[in-house]
This record gives sequence, structure tokens and C-alpha cells, in this order.
Amino acid sequence: MTVAFLSLPGNTEWLVIGLFALLIFGRRLPEVARSLGKGVVEFKKGLRGIEEEVEQAAEGQTPAPPNQQQGPLRADQPTPPPESSPEQDTTTT
Repeated sequence: MTVAFLSLPGNTEWLVIGLFALLIFGRRLPEVARSLGKGVVEFKKGLRGIEEEVEQAAEGQTPAPPNQQQGPLRADQPTPPPESSPEQDTTTT
């Protein structure tokens, strides 16, 4: 069985499809287009974030958490000891 008779719609068919969509959606069509545009923008933002993480991983850097600036990690700098709270301090009597 061949499906060679199936092809993409031509200009006239797209016009009919567009008029049909306009009749069905009517007033909601701008609202639908607006939400579709917002979805595309959010998708692109997500892709940019993933691309940045991949680039950082390729460079050997650990990705910084969102909204926090983290300097480069160096092996020659010791890590500071954790701050003790008064509740944990047992040196005083």
C-alpha cells in the first residue's frame, strides 16, 4: 500500500485551515497565540540554561547554583572550618 498521494497542504489548503481555526477559536485565538509565545520563550530559556551547564561541565567547572556567584575553585586554598554555634560549643563550663 502506498501513501504517495499524501503530501503537505498547499497555499489554498492552509487558507482553508486558517479560516476554519478562526471560526472555531475566534476571540480566543490571540490568547492562544500569546500563551504559545510565552511557552516558546520559557523553552528557549531552559535550553540556554542546559547549554551553559554542559559548557561548564566540558570545561571542568562545577555549575554554580542559580542566583549565586561562585568563584573558581582552587586546590591550594584550604576550606574554612564550619562555624560552631553556642549550642554546640562544649569548651565552656
